Amino acid sequence: MPLLLHADDLPALARGFALLGSGGGGSPEVARLVLDRTADWPIEVHGVDELDPDSPCVAVAYVGSTLLLEERLPDEAPFAPAIAAVERWLGVHGSVVCSVEGAGLNGLAPLQLAGERPIVDADGMGRAFPDLDQISLVVDDLPDLVAAVPTGAGGVALVHASRPEDLERVLRTATLCNGGWAGLAVGGFRVGDLLEHAVPRGLQRALALGRSHLQAHQRSPAALASALGGTLLGVGRIVAGGPEHAAEDVLVHELRTEAGDVLRLVARSEFIAVVRNGVVVASSPTIIVVLDSVSRSPLEVDELAPGKDVVVLELPAPAWWAADPRRLARARPARWGLEGLEAG
Repeated sequence: MPLLLHADDLPALARGFALLGSGGGGSPEVARLVLDRTADWPIEVHGVDELDPDSPCVAVAYVGSTLLLEERLPDEAPFAPAIAAVERWLGVHGSVVCSVEGAGLNGLAPLQLAGERPIVDADGMGRAFPDLDQISLVVDDLPDLVAAVPTGAGGVALVHASRPEDLERVLRTATLCNGGWAGLAVGGFRVGDLLEHAVPRGLQRALALGRSHLQAHQRSPAALASALGGTLLGVGRIVAGGPEHAAEDVLVHELRTEAGDVLRLVARSEFIAVVRNGVVVASSPTIIVVLDSVSRSPLEVDELAPGKDVVVLELPAPAWWAADPRRLARARPARWGLEGLEAG
């Protein structure tokens, strides 16, 4: 039976996708503002097994700088140029829509196409990851994938059946040409492929997480973590933070907890690992969440600073990543050259 989303579900959805962002993925508030203005509620969302498995499908996402996206807000059809290019290349029309990334800003992205196309509740990550070669369809090497982004001035860059590293390099370059962010579309697969090659029910998970957080955010940190189905890792104050000199684009924040422990939060654009007193206690693809101690709002990586009081907890990783060692290798800290950060 399809999931029916109402306008008053939007705050919970946004909060849930912020939690799943693991400190990244961009703020869902931009997509929330767009949906507040343009969506025709209620919105019907289908399970993967509720649609014709042979229906062509396209996954959408915002890529590039989320800060630039907040400065230059999207129009009402940010994915139209990329979807049109993908469908023209493949010779199909009317694709079902899912999300590339079921977290942060992009968790809400498919809902912007409601009313135009059927929405299916599946995505290519189940949390936030920084790189396009971490999309599940790419990780599983589905043949004939096609991806496109606008390049500005009416142009579109399209990549077909490329190596994963080419997908990342070419489309990131095209995104820069578009002004720093763009609406991405990935096609060349069908709804039935999502059963094995995607993370299901991300919208349902985000809605449940968001509702639980909004209801339990004033409880003790341990009770809040339990309400979210997670584990409390520590409560305390950030005492130091800065670049990790041994690894490029890596930040490390040190936290002194109320229990006297020292936590190290290792991050890139998302939180990658937590080390307690020299022992790794959580690492990607586990979802590491840092909350403001007062408001209990999820914090992004760039919002952390010395003197800030925070709550650190972990949420279970999507089971899809652990189902295959090759998938897991694409999501582990070693993927970014950070050895020795796998949790025991």
